Amino acid sequence: MPVKITLLGATGSIGTQTLEVIDRFPERFSVHALAAGNNIALLADQIRKYRPQRVCIGSADHIQMLRERVPEYRGEILHGDEGLVSLATDPEAGMLVVGLVGMVGLKPTLRALETGKKVLTANKETFVAGGHLVAPWLEMILPIDSEHSAIHQCLKNEKSSAVRTLYLTASGGPFRDYSATQMHSITVADALNHPNWVMGRKITIDSATLMNKGLEVIEAHWLFGADYGQIQVVTHPQSIIHSGVEFTDGSILIQMGAPDMRVPIQYALGYPERLDAEFPGSRLNMLDLSRLDFQPPDMEKFPCLQLAYEAGRMGSSATAVLNAADEVAVQLFLDERIRFTQIPTLLETALETHRKLGVNASPSLDDILELDTWARQYILEKMLTKA
Repeated sequence: MPVKITLLGATGSIGTQTLEVIDRFPERFSVHALAAGNNIALLADQIRKYRPQRVCIGSADHIQMLRERVPEYRGEILHGDEGLVSLATDPEAGMLVVGLVGMVGLKPTLRALETGKKVLTANKETFVAGGHLVAPWLEMILPIDSEHSAIHQCLKNEKSSAVRTLYLTASGGPFRDYSATQMHSITVADALNHPNWVMGRKITIDSATLMNKGLEVIEAHWLFGADYGQIQVVTHPQSIIHSGVEFTDGSILIQMGAPDMRVPIQYALGYPERLDAEFPGSRLNMLDLSRLDFQPPDMEKFPCLQLAYEAGRMGSSATAVLNAADEVAVQLFLDERIRFTQIPTLLETALETHRKLGVNASPSLDDILELDTWARQYILEKMLTKA
């Protein structure tokens, strides 16, 4: 019998690519439930194709619209955060894939783990805001992000005591060669033009500020039990080496591949087996490689990365604040209400204020949700004060 899969974030970049992989293995996987935001048109197409038993959308206001698009659908339609939790904990599905972006992914992931479900996730915020909460269930989690998938593959059968350094590679985004002056004139269109990867808008902006890499540092800390001093970011423009591990004997293992998210998704779906299939353009021919470049990231030009390290060392409440503040700041930039270089300034201010109010190393889920609300309001109030 095929493994039944619940997919949260079905209409996003990770979700659509996950469905592409599932399509290759109909004898192994079937779609049990789909959750999306409010992209009703695409979700309707997915319902017609995969015939899920249950679906969830972002708002109750769109339920009727969805039913009008697929009047033949007789399955259950849920909405909102509670709908996500219901789908995530559905005992009929043997596997949960979380392709959600933002804090919305934390609660359903945590609840699914508490029920004993295997979780494949690309939701960084689960670890950034609630890493200490999901830590007891790490054996049930497989990362989908290419960097953490690479480290997972390099660490297979290795003892944690043998690890010296985790190397997280970063493309450097579209502005790695910009001068300080050029950084002040970056437009939204500039920042959304990533040189290597196809991602959602929020993640693409985070990649441009290197906050995405900072969030991945925090994620790696929780996923692999590494101290922040053991996690090193390396700029690698070609995006061929996805990450690597240095061991205490001096040897380094790296994982290479084309910059195609379907490869780590397929690895996670099939683990511990490697599924036998490849996508057009996903096979890397080493004979075609002319050079691989590496350099340290410029922390002064991209202060978001340094802020992520600082928040991680401060504790879990600080990383929750950083994450929420970043979500709001990125949206303000996308709405053209702030400049690109104002994003880290707002984040630093939120972190410093939180430090003065008091850091909590082990906040509860309710505490995290309160911190998330506080940080969002704080950033918006800062903007109103400046207006």
